[in-house]
Amino acid sequence: MIQDFTKGNITKQLIQFAIPLVLGNLFQLTYNAVDSIVVGRFAGTDALAAVGTADPVMNLLILGITGLCIGASVLMSSFFGAGDYGKLRQEMGLTLWLGAVLSLVVLAGGMVLSEQVLVLMNVPEDVLDMAVHYLRIIFIGMPFTCFYNIFAAALRSVGDSKTPIRFLALASVLNAVLDVIFVAGLKLGVTGAGLATDIAEGVSAVLCMIYVRRRVPILHLRRQDFRMEKELLGQTLRYGGVTALQQCSQPIGKLLIQGVINTLGVSTIAAFNAVGKIEDFALVPGRSISNAMMTFTAQNHGAKQKERIRAGFRKGIVLEFGYWGIICCALLLSGKYVAALFGEDETMLSECLRYFGVMAFFYWLPGMTNAFQGFFRGNGRMNITLLGTLTQISFRVLFTCLLVPKMGITGVAFACILGWIMMLVLEIPYYKFTFS
Repeated sequence: MIQDFTKGNITKQLIQFAIPLVLGNLFQLTYNAVDSIVVGRFAGTDALAAVGTADPVMNLLILGITGLCIGASVLMSSFFGAGDYGKLRQEMGLTLWLGAVLSLVVLAGGMVLSEQVLVLMNVPEDVLDMAVHYLRIIFIGMPFTCFYNIFAAALRSVGDSKTPIRFLALASVLNAVLDVIFVAGLKLGVTGAGLATDIAEGVSAVLCMIYVRRRVPILHLRRQDFRMEKELLGQTLRYGGVTALQQCSQPIGKLLIQGVINTLGVSTIAAFNAVGKIEDFALVPGRSISNAMMTFTAQNHGAKQKERIRAGFRKGIVLEFGYWGIICCALLLSGKYVAALFGEDETMLSECLRYFGVMAFFYWLPGMTNAFQGFFRGNGRMNITLLGTLTQISFRVLFTCLLVPKMGITGVAFACILGWIMMLVLEIPYYKFTFS
């Protein structure tokens, strides 16, 4: 359903837009977990290791595609807010062209370079062939991933965050069913897991395209919408390229942090992985509020409603703080029981509690940074969002190296806190100077 954010109750709009995004991210996390569970239980440890070692490469590529789509979504939202539907369709057509080219480049490069990339990652030889095979199958499905994200971005730009999530949910269920059929039933191992992912992504992409064609006339593309306009192309590449780089910087930083954690022993490694999985779920609503703020801001930026943009920013911060109160209480009261889902090792559980005992009181910091990131993106200030993320992850890695040898996993918590603080030290003055 198309939704115009340039008028109406701001808080209600932000919440209504964010809730489907929360569900979508949870489905995505579940989607990834199901692959690992089915492969581990029915194809063996080597197959699970092969899928796990290929995942970082796949995730980086998906984050790059997502970055391009976020940049395009900001432009499309702005054109929609301004009532320039011709430009909206032209941006959508241009992004589809870029997506097609990017998909072909990734597909060709992946087929040729998969083995070399995994060798550089020190993937063990006994699972290398399996990991290469799985990764190449995943590359075949990249065009579907790209086109789903582009159509989903176009729908979100006009205020519809629910429809893409319905198709993602369907894809998640289909992926789980096909995993059971191909891996558990037909014993196809990593080949079956890869095919299940590709088919599910293809179905979600095709359904998005059909829905737009049948139900969203404003996004019906004509031949002239696919023409290349130099200025719009440059703007799309700037927005999308910077955001893609920003999206990829976080997992690279986490890999460096993992290297430090790996020196602390098995129990601490297990605890770090457990708290990371829990955080992935716990921080989803805050990030979804940020994405809602981005679309809200972009539409009103196009409509030149500065006061409404400022009001949306203030209400977004209130929502972020409100959610922090919920997650703080939830982790302090039930963190031990949630961590126990990942194992019963007492040392591991103790480390998890030490981490959450610090972090629970400071999750308002990523809430604040999320609010600023959504606001800046919606205003087209992609460079400051990239600089903020690079600042945060750089200081986080630095303080992890300094604090973890002395403080263990608690040092990781303080490193995260200091990284977020340094990000706000950059962003708050920028906001005051540029928008006040």
